[in-house]
Amino acid sequence: MENRKRYNSLDNYFKNTFGEKIYKVSLDGGFTCPNRDGTLSTKGCIFCSERGSGDFAGSRGKSINDQIEEQLKLIERKFPTGKVIAYFQNFTNTYGEVEYLRKIYYEALSHPRVMGLAIATRPDCLQDEIIELLDEINKKHFLWVELGLQTINEEVAKIINRQYPLSTYVEATEKLNSKNIKFVTHIIIGLPHEKEDDPLNTAIFSEKCGTWGVKIHLLHIIKNTRLEEFYNTNEIKIQKKEEYVKKTVKILENLSYNIVIHRLTGDGNKETLISPLWSLNKRDVLNSIEKELKNQNIYQGDGHKSWE
Repeated sequence: MENRKRYNSLDNYFKNTFGEKIYKVSLDGGFTCPNRDGTLSTKGCIFCSERGSGDFAGSRGKSINDQIEEQLKLIERKFPTGKVIAYFQNFTNTYGEVEYLRKIYYEALSHPRVMGLAIATRPDCLQDEIIELLDEINKKHFLWVELGLQTINEEVAKIINRQYPLSTYVEATEKLNSKNIKFVTHIIIGLPHEKEDDPLNTAIFSEKCGTWGVKIHLLHIIKNTRLEEFYNTNEIKIQKKEEYVKKTVKILENLSYNIVIHRLTGDGNKETLISPLWSLNKRDVLNSIEKELKNQNIYQGDGHKSWE
């Protein structure tokens, strides 16, 4: 037990599966979102930034290959060689014609340092022909798909303008599971009017739906988002670091150790972040979570059987 990590991080998974460290390079595939282009709404989710929550992705307008080179340059000093995951991050990265998706996905995979893909999308943008393309890629390359669930509380989902019901997430997971395509579920802690255990219940629900991994995010108040309006009118309770740490540890305690933890807190852009400012010290947040796990002697999955 001494050498066992407190939780099954993505870095831990890569080292155990591939025997090496693997980085992600974030790309902009030139997409929009049905929640922005008028198909469902023009307002988007209330927390989403102007760059579609991809503030650190490559430069839109550059080719996929050029973006990969651009991103590799940024990590050159700490990661000069080695394999990377091409991460299609901002907006909805399956929201397009299948042939366009095929073109950019395979362009990324053709780069000599790219060993697989990560594709962030919405559960309502996984039509059958897209699932077939993902299945084709998954049979030949390492792949995971990221689904922005955020919460299973349907009332909160309406407040954040998610624009799809929980049943759509369930249907998407069934499609992905049927093709053995790994998927990661995004969960946000601190959403407007959420109940204390909403993040925990969302995590447990995602595991029951077969999620391979989870990304836990702290709700950030970003400039020029609709969430900023909530903040300015005091319609939202800002999470304190201690509260966030407690809720994150509770999630880890109740998820199977097989679930890969891709993220424990979000990266805020200091140029656009309004609150909470304590989140800018990501290392401190991660250390605080680790310290709380040690203080309580908790390992991921310790409370897992309590809900089976």
